[in-house]
Amino acid sequence: MRIHPLDLAIVIAYLLGVTALGMRFRRGQQNATDYFLGGRTAPWWALAFSIVATETSTLTIIGTPAISYGGNLTFLQLVFGYLIGRVLIVVLLLPGYFRGEFFTAYALIEKRFGEKMRAVAASTFLITRAIAEGVRVSAIALVVSVVLGTSEKFAVVIVIALTVLYTIEGGMKAVIWTDVAQLLLYLTGSAVTFFVLLHRIPGGWSEVAQVAAAAGQKLQVLDFSWNLATKYTFWSGLIGGAFLTMASHGTDQTIVQRLLAAKSERDSRRALLTSGAIVLIQFTVFLLIGVLLFVFAQHSLLLTAGERTDRILPLASIVAVAMSNASGSLNSLAASSVLDFSRLRGQSADAARFLRLSRGMTLVWGLVLMGFGLVKWGPLLETGLTAASLPFGSLLGLFLLGTLDRRANARGALAGMIAGLAAILCVFRFTSVAFTWYVMIGASVTFVVGVVASRFSADDKSREEKAPA
Repeated sequence: MRIHPLDLAIVIAYLLGVTALGMRFRRGQQNATDYFLGGRTAPWWALAFSIVATETSTLTIIGTPAISYGGNLTFLQLVFGYLIGRVLIVVLLLPGYFRGEFFTAYALIEKRFGEKMRAVAASTFLITRAIAEGVRVSAIALVVSVVLGTSEKFAVVIVIALTVLYTIEGGMKAVIWTDVAQLLLYLTGSAVTFFVLLHRIPGGWSEVAQVAAAAGQKLQVLDFSWNLATKYTFWSGLIGGAFLTMASHGTDQTIVQRLLAAKSERDSRRALLTSGAIVLIQFTVFLLIGVLLFVFAQHSLLLTAGERTDRILPLASIVAVAMSNASGSLNSLAASSVLDFSRLRGQSADAARFLRLSRGMTLVWGLVLMGFGLVKWGPLLETGLTAASLPFGSLLGLFLLGTLDRRANARGALAGMIAGLAAILCVFRFTSVAFTWYVMIGASVTFVVGVVASRFSADDKSREEKAPA
């Protein structure tokens, strides 16, 4: 299944072109605002595109059609929850980010609970993002093995090396504008894939509907069952998807950094809500492509017996998609590393030195992601979502605690995070509850324990103050 030499040349030209595009944004960088927030000059629509491109990635493009190829369209219920989660972020979390000169999401935690809790929150993000992005990077090797026919290790090294190069040089401006190019590229490629498949299926859409129905309602979208072990139901989608999005888009530095890069809170709000509409459209297309591939496979062999369904959609362009997506994670990992820990943050007085430190940290995280990218993971999309869902709940619970409970304190917040993480690890290890519920469970436990523990620690402090000397 190697692509034609001309197609390969186009892919290579794109990789080199997007690298050159990113590198040109080095000019004019003078401080942390320029490097990590792009000087807050990007238009809201570009930020919306960047948000979508960041949450989509190679992992989504090859994993989503695989879900509908082997099942149906019920994954779309999770996307409905993504839309609700965005609205809740706008109402609950976004205003707090624009009440100060913040560069990371976790600066808000320091303002509320102190420096130590900021470090705890940032550490949670760094570990979570590194693992989740490692799963995404491994998807590069899978795509290249199908499309380009090169070594998996070689592909990971080359793509990450080019990504690190333009991310170090161009900073957030490079990330945003290469994301825009990425989005336009993969949406165009997906639309072409959809119509080519539909054209090549004898009988067109009527054949698709007939075969899908005979195969067990592959066009089914809604499932109103209450089985907690079922991954994609209406309830787990709306509730679990909303909590997952609140965590991934409201507390994860990778997305929050784009929200903070907006010119104003209004632009940030427009970017986030617009990204939801784009996400709904693109996931619908991706899932329908999986169904079309299933129907097309009834007329032409696509997979051999026992072969992974993740290999079902090898698009040449998604090598570049992975490259652009990884750049956002590299920039946010570097931002959190140098800005959320006091020892490194103290070096920001010298702007030139701080820029060198930031670029150096980008290189360090590039090597880390390269290492994780060489690890063999399970089914790609669900593995990535599960890895992110485990600690996201406690992180979201921390933000909700700080936002909704004025009496919460640092001791209570830390106790809540520990309890929330322990609870979700127990659910993951000892129950069959689907990953779509993980964030809600973790956030709820964190919030409740945080509220109760804050009251007890406050009472202890009051008794200590009242005790005679």
